[in-house]
Amino acid sequence: MAKTTKSEKSERQKVIEDIRRKQKSADKRQGRIILGVCLTIAAAIVIAAAYNPVRTWIEQRKYNGEALSSIGGPASSCGETITKDATGSGDHRATGEQITYDDAPPAFGPHWNEGGVAPVPMEDRFYTKDSRPELEALVHNLEHGFTILWYDETAADDSTMLGEIKAIAKKLSVSDTNNRLAFKAVPWTKDDGKAFPKGQHIAFTHWDADKDDTTKSEGVWQYCSEPSGAALETFMKEHPYYASPEPIGGYAGKQ
Repeated sequence: MAKTTKSEKSERQKVIEDIRRKQKSADKRQGRIILGVCLTIAAAIVIAAAYNPVRTWIEQRKYNGEALSSIGGPASSCGETITKDATGSGDHRATGEQITYDDAPPAFGPHWNEGGVAPVPMEDRFYTKDSRPELEALVHNLEHGFTILWYDETAADDSTMLGEIKAIAKKLSVSDTNNRLAFKAVPWTKDDGKAFPKGQHIAFTHWDADKDDTTKSEGVWQYCSEPSGAALETFMKEHPYYASPEPIGGYAGKQ
């Protein structure tokens, strides 16, 4: 067997080193590509997460200084009001008891009764899924004359609609010692109960007292395909806070 010369060994070593060098370079390029992809994905996630809040903020600011009736869609976005004989006035349940409401969303019914909890203090007008009080507390607000704007998950995921809802809530977040603007905007989720009627993403509710018979009352609903300050303004005028079983009485928040 012929012996390998030093020259041949040197050439072979060069080939091996060249292969190693190319592999190392390829590994570096691959690492940079992977890093670049990861950074791109991370940036996309950050941008996506920030997009809706920013769009919502822009939409809300668009209505600064505008009248309530100018916010959102026209009054025609909402259907006719629906009424139903109500029960549950004065039916106070222990805080923490889960109550099932037949309607989506409720406009009346049994409810919790605890100072500072139920009814929910007036100061906050807008709530998200994470900050929303329990239904059983909000129904007590209805008994005291509040109008509640409920928005479903479609509206919650839509930056335009959510911005309009925030603008409405901000417009009604004024110093209001006579509670004329008793109002809250709250989310309605699939975990709360049935969905709104098809194509409807907003609901106004109020608990009306019978004008002639104090022993009777009724729940009032109006469903809308989109937020409408014009429709809400009319709804609140036709169903004011004092037209309720217990207008303002027992209110636990600041006056």
